[in-house]
Amino acid sequence: MKIAFVGKGGSGKTTLSSLFIRHLVARQAPVIAVDADINQHLGTALGLPEETAAGLPALGARLPLIKEYLRGSNPRIASADAMIKTTPPGRGSRLLRVREDNAVYQACAQPVELDGGTAQLMVTGPFTESDLGVACYHSKTGAVELLLNHLVDGREEYVVVDMTAGADSFASGMFTRFDLTFLVAEPTRKGVSVYRQYRDYAREFDVGLKVIGNKVQAPDDIEFLRAEVGDDLLVTVGHSDWVRATEKGHPRPFAELAPADREALSVLHTAADASYARRDWDRNLRQMIHFHLRNAESWGNARTGTDLAAQIDPDFALHENQYGDSPHPAAAQPA
Repeated sequence: MKIAFVGKGGSGKTTLSSLFIRHLVARQAPVIAVDADINQHLGTALGLPEETAAGLPALGARLPLIKEYLRGSNPRIASADAMIKTTPPGRGSRLLRVREDNAVYQACAQPVELDGGTAQLMVTGPFTESDLGVACYHSKTGAVELLLNHLVDGREEYVVVDMTAGADSFASGMFTRFDLTFLVAEPTRKGVSVYRQYRDYAREFDVGLKVIGNKVQAPDDIEFLRAEVGDDLLVTVGHSDWVRATEKGHPRPFAELAPADREALSVLHTAADASYARRDWDRNLRQMIHFHLRNAESWGNARTGTDLAAQIDPDFALHENQYGDSPHPAAAQPA
């Protein structure tokens, strides 16, 4: 399952995405965690020291390697330079699986030891001084979109992405790559305003959306959220002594998380698993192509000097047990 956490800045989406990752790992599930937020805090939320988190390999800085690997022997892509963030896979492309070893993971993924197992963490990298005035953050998250386009995940495999705050996630087609999006909303008017934006955008593309009410302190907070988001409200959480201790640098074993919080994470897990049953592989590929053509026409053709529409392989299809023409050992049979 591909799962996104979104919400306005300060809503607690990074904290909740890190808790969900810990929950999955504690249940022995394979997890790829991706920090795609302009404020890179997922690593520290997962317990990495700040200096270690700051030194993680940035996806954006390794984009040439990622493109070259994913291009594989696809005859429709003349070179890695001709690939853009929306380039879809075709025959000859290398496809990624959650449970495998490959050159992209070797270069970009950092194993993070958590209670019960390990998550593979990838980060887009921070917005640097050299980016100021000349680039937007989507130039970095484009690497994540390209990876998601080529990642074929199966049941009980999880890709959890901590997205950038606010409605910026809709500045590209990446929001359609997820089986389910968890929107973290505080019980305030500002907290639900981002929900309304997501709801309207997501509805057009049939994107699954559920709301996590965070920082809930009283019954009237729950009543407010139910009145504002209706049946999209999945679960609510409040203050956590476990989270506060972790944020102060005094982490406790994950098993000591309060029972109510563990139950909330189980609700998220159940919703994520149910979302996979609704996955439509053909629709996902059509959406990739839709946004690829839009990006090609608006800027991609001019930037690459290539007709990017020619990258679309009309005879290619995606499905759960599929691999591209990848030479790595995992391609021999489904994991």
